[in-house]
Amino acid sequence: MTLDIARLLGIPTWRAFDVDDEGRVLAGSDESGSVQLVEIDTDGATTPLTALPGAVRGRYLPGERTVVVEHDTDGDERAQLSLLRLDRLTEPATVDALVPFVRDGAYVHSLLDVLPGRVLYATNRRNGVDFDVMVRGTTTDEEQVVYDRGGMVLDVAASPDSRYLAITLPGTPPLSEQLVLVNTMPATEDERVVSLTDPSEPCRHTHVRWLPDDSGLLVTTNTGRNFTGVARLDPLSGKREYLVTSDEHDVAGWPSPDGRTVLVQTNVDGTTGLSLHHTDDGSLVHDIQLPGHGWCSSPMPAPVWSPDSTRVALSFTSPLVPGDVLLVTARYGLVEQLTDSAAPLRGESLSEPAHHAVPTPDGETIPCLLYPSTSDSSGSAVVVIHGGPESQSVCAFNPTLHGLAAQGHAVVVPNVRGSTGYGKRWYSADDGRRRPDAVADLAAIHDWLPSQGIEPTRAALYGGSYGGYMVLAGLTQQPQRWAAGIDIVGMSSLVTFLRNTAGYRQAHREREYGSLADDAEFLHDASPLTHVDRIAAPLFVVHGANDPRVPLSEAEQLVDAVRGKGIECELIVYPDEGHGLARRTNRLDAYPRIFDFLARHLAR
Repeated sequence: MTLDIARLLGIPTWRAFDVDDEGRVLAGSDESGSVQLVEIDTDGATTPLTALPGAVRGRYLPGERTVVVEHDTDGDERAQLSLLRLDRLTEPATVDALVPFVRDGAYVHSLLDVLPGRVLYATNRRNGVDFDVMVRGTTTDEEQVVYDRGGMVLDVAASPDSRYLAITLPGTPPLSEQLVLVNTMPATEDERVVSLTDPSEPCRHTHVRWLPDDSGLLVTTNTGRNFTGVARLDPLSGKREYLVTSDEHDVAGWPSPDGRTVLVQTNVDGTTGLSLHHTDDGSLVHDIQLPGHGWCSSPMPAPVWSPDSTRVALSFTSPLVPGDVLLVTARYGLVEQLTDSAAPLRGESLSEPAHHAVPTPDGETIPCLLYPSTSDSSGSAVVVIHGGPESQSVCAFNPTLHGLAAQGHAVVVPNVRGSTGYGKRWYSADDGRRRPDAVADLAAIHDWLPSQGIEPTRAALYGGSYGGYMVLAGLTQQPQRWAAGIDIVGMSSLVTFLRNTAGYRQAHREREYGSLADDAEFLHDASPLTHVDRIAAPLFVVHGANDPRVPLSEAEQLVDAVRGKGIECELIVYPDEGHGLARRTNRLDAYPRIFDFLARHLAR
């Protein structure tokens, strides 16, 4: 069979959302065309749980055969919460078959955590902008507001006795988080919210979890360091003690509910090492042997422990494995693979990436993955830039990359300045007015292409979201270097993007790009739309009509301007999509057209 993009997109993938004390896994499978909930039983049997129009995720309610389901409408990201009673399930549940829990389609209601008989969620229904943290019972209509101080809420962890909540909020610097402690039963209002970290400090606080008996918090942080590590934090004294660190790599951790063990992920240039450590002193318990080329947590869900601390469910992917569910037995560190997504690919010659370090004129090096062409054709290249910008291209399965390689292109996947996974210095290197430095990295990559046997006149840029912005910036700032561009849900103007993005996102994104009030002139100059007259390469643009992050107007104003110059510019708008293409039917329509476009414009 031909390894074309349609076949690659049709391969079902799996991810792990939760695991219960019996060893049953709440998983996500996109076999139907979008991610739906499926339960994997202890004997390996699978039961489809949902049949909703769009992608969903969920969590088990502890001690119950009930799932909290988070779902939206056509990718609008206005998450709604419903309950699914598994003991009453006779067929995959539609929206009408779910029990409404928190629903109001005008606002966002995001699932944060589950407790026995209660759900923690964030909602912006108070004013459409600020997110409040709520605790709502699952058998009554009673709910409590536990945090309403404004802004976005990133993560919440409840103490074992539920009296305290640790909440992470965006800090003042880009890609930083402030950690606050909320007392649900304060003696005075002044004692209700206490800041545990300095909001002005440029440091991360993620994967926050409580240790038993309210004895402290375990947090992934880079306070005082370049790379993240796993630390214990005393919420009363503020004392921090690092347990697991590396001087060369970012390290993250997820403690077991009983507080004895922490699962540690070490990010080694987009591949992952996993290990179990003691939480008392950070010493090693087990190294975990993963199949394939390493595991990565993004964009997959984070690993999740069973409530009794005996198991960890993982979402696994590698360049050769589309996406599977693994179950780790904590006592022995043994791994059981519950699904087999790679079966349809056995016997195929897939492109395997090699790591490269691309030099820049100012003395930096750009980490890159290079997927060689698997076709007899060669000499052309597609440079695929990730979104974010606070993200990382990792060694995960990507049907687009394999499809491009099968079509005859070398595929270059860089982690330009601003990418995570390489320490604080690198992810901060594009903040604010340093944005042009990241765009300049594209020119350095283009200069490097001939050393890999690639014809520099046959190179294209490809990216989504912030990656789409980088495509447009590259085409305007380096018009003679690139033969074509693919922009998927990208920003054409940082000014109009910040004005028109969802209200709850504006302040959050201004931390990264600059503010409309103070940096308007710079934002205008850094916008591709300002320099659209420089574009010389043909362009293909894809957008979702319901995108709340990068509104459709970003694509429309760009396309009008480019077509006004007489440059070829194709536009596809999908009425049932948001920020990206979540539905397989739309991907099967868009990607073959994109590939045909690239084949025409990168031909020798």
